[in-house]
Amino acid sequence: MTRTKLSRRDFLHTLAAGIGTFSVGPVIRSGLAAGQRSERPNILFLFTDDQRWDAMGCAGNPIVRTPEMDRLAAEGVRFEYAFVTTPICAASRASVFTGMYERTHGNTFGTPPLAKPYIDLSYPVRLREAGYRTGFVGKFGVEVAEGSQDRMFDWYRPMFRTPYFKTINGKERHLTDIIADEAIQFITDSAGQQPFCLSVSYNAPHAEDNDPRQYIPPRECENLYEDVVVPEPVTGSDEFFESQPLYLKQSLNRIRWYWKFGTPAKYQEMVKDYYRMVSGIDRTIGRIREALQRAGVAENTVIILMGDNGYFLGERGFAGKWYMYDLSIQVPLIVYDPRIANSQRGRVSDDFALNIDLSPTMLDLAGVHIPGAVQGRSLMPLITGEPGDWREFVFCEHLFERYDIPQSEGIRTDRWKYLRYRNQVNSEELYDLYVDPHETENLAWRDEYQEVLVELRRQCDEMIERLEKEKL
Repeated sequence: MTRTKLSRRDFLHTLAAGIGTFSVGPVIRSGLAAGQRSERPNILFLFTDDQRWDAMGCAGNPIVRTPEMDRLAAEGVRFEYAFVTTPICAASRASVFTGMYERTHGNTFGTPPLAKPYIDLSYPVRLREAGYRTGFVGKFGVEVAEGSQDRMFDWYRPMFRTPYFKTINGKERHLTDIIADEAIQFITDSAGQQPFCLSVSYNAPHAEDNDPRQYIPPRECENLYEDVVVPEPVTGSDEFFESQPLYLKQSLNRIRWYWKFGTPAKYQEMVKDYYRMVSGIDRTIGRIREALQRAGVAENTVIILMGDNGYFLGERGFAGKWYMYDLSIQVPLIVYDPRIANSQRGRVSDDFALNIDLSPTMLDLAGVHIPGAVQGRSLMPLITGEPGDWREFVFCEHLFERYDIPQSEGIRTDRWKYLRYRNQVNSEELYDLYVDPHETENLAWRDEYQEVLVELRRQCDEMIERLEKEKL
C-alpha cells in the first residue's frame, strides 16, 4: 500500500470498502528464488515481550544497538506498520497462536482457558498434524486447558522471569541466555529430521515488577549506553499528563510510571536498562543463527521476529501498554526468508501487518491449509513482493476487566486514529496522524471532523458485531 495523503472523500470511500481478513490456501510464491519453491521450510519464531516498535537500530533508534535484528531486516522484510490487535501479553499471545481477535477467542487475564476449538486452530497444532516437529521455549503466557501444550508441542520448555538471573549447574545465567541455550539444543536435536517450527518466547525486555531495578539486563550488557543521554519524550511533560482525563491519570500506567520514571535520574537509568535488555536479546539471535548454520538448516529456515505489544517509556506520563495509542499497539516485525529473491531483500513494507497474521503466515509457509475461521491473513504476498489488495485499516481492542486499566477499542487507518473507552462517558478521541503523529490533539469534538468521526465509529461498531458473530 503506497501511503499518500487522501482527501476526506477518498478516505471515506476507502474506509467504506472495508478489509478482507480471510485467507486462501497456500500457493507457490513467484517471489521465491528458483529451486526454493517446493521444500517445506523450518520456521523459527522469535517473540519478544514489551519491545516497542522503534527499539531497534533498523527502525531508526539512535541509541539501542541491535546488529542482529538489523541484519535480519537487511536480509528480509521489515514491516514499519505492524500492530497487535490487543496490547496486553495474554490476549496478544492467544491471538498469535490462533490468528483471531480477542473479541472472538475470548482469552485474556482472568478469563476461562482458551477453548479447545481455538487450540485446534492454532499454528502449533496444525503444523504438528502436518508433520512438523513443534517446539516452544520461554514465556507461554496463555491460559489453556490441561493437556493443551501436549497437543501443541513435541518439545515444551516454559520459563518465566522471576528472577531473571538463575543458577544453572552452579553458574549464574540470565534468562535470555538460558532460553537461547534451549533453542540451540532444539535446533541441534532437530537437524536431519522432519521440518520444525520453534517458538522462542523471550521474557525480555519486560520489567521484573517485584524488583525495584525493574529492567535487569545480562551482565555483558550492563555497561552499554553509559555515556548516552536519553532524550525526554515529546509528550512526557507534567502539562501533557494533566491534560488527560481522570480515568487515565489514575490508571495503572501512571502508577508504574512512578516505579520507573518518577525522577529524571530514574528515567535515564531505566530506559538504558530497557535498551540493554533488548541488546541482550539481540546477542542471542546471533547465537541462534550460528546454530542454524552449524546444523546445516540455515538456508531453509524462515525467521520471524515480533513483539507481543508496544510500550510507553514515559510518553503521556505512562509506563506500560494497554491503550490504543500507537506506542502501545505498534510492534517490531521482521520476516527473513532465505529463499526469496535478492530483489525483495531489505525492503520496508508500509502495509498494515497484525499479530493475527502470524499463524496463517506460518501455515502458508508450510503448505498447510488455512482454516476459514482464521481472521488474519498470510503475509507471504507482501514478503515476496506480489501485488494485491490488502487491509486499509486496523481494529484494536483491550477487554481485560480491571478497575485501573479502562477497556478500550478503536480503528487506525493510514491517516486517522479513532479510539474510545468502553465504560467512560464522552470518551471518544480522534487524531489526524499526518499532522499529529504523537496523538496530542483530540479532534473528536470539532465540527469539521464529525463526518470522519461518524464513519470511523460506524466501522468500529461493525467490526465488533462481526467479530462477536465469528466466535466458535
